[in-house]
Amino acid sequence: MSKPVMNIALVCGPDCDMETQAVRAALELFGARVFTYWIGRPNDLISVLSGEDLYAGTDMIVLCFHGDEGKFIMPELGEDVYEEGEPQGDFGPAEILRYAKLDGKIVIGNGCTLGDPELARAFLERGCRIYIGPDDYPDGNDALMYLLRFFYEMIQHGKSAEEAYALAVTMSKELPMYRLYKSSTLI
Repeated sequence: MSKPVMNIALVCGPDCDMETQAVRAALELFGARVFTYWIGRPNDLISVLSGEDLYAGTDMIVLCFHGDEGKFIMPELGEDVYEEGEPQGDFGPAEILRYAKLDGKIVIGNGCTLGDPELARAFLERGCRIYIGPDDYPDGNDALMYLLRFFYEMIQHGKSAEEAYALAVTMSKELPMYRLYKSSTLI
């Protein structure tokens, strides 16, 4: 493999494996190095968001999850399966504030309502430079196409995240529900 254009952490939540595989194949074809994380329990996501299990040099994090009411839908485990201190339930702003350490990263929450302003604010407070996500419930194909166009513009045409975002949301009438939030500390 020649030197990758960028390093991307692709994080697969419950029941999102088909989207994750499609995104990974496209990103690798575009020339990115993709590290895929399969989330089977809450501590798996915490390890990524805290940076503990994130590969050095990761430029961007894509969270392929289902979402509802501004929260990431997490796997439900049996009571005896959770590790001591492991959180139970879905991940919203409180969990992001508690566990994430995202110094300068660009993060995309690609699932329903994961562009909720309160959730985005939590990501930004934990060091994220840019956070992108839909503030409503996109069709699954639209969510996939948003990611593909976004990364196509960044990788193939050298666009900034802001420029790629602006182009990707024009692909269909559904996609303007995607919102881009920037850290005010960098403005």
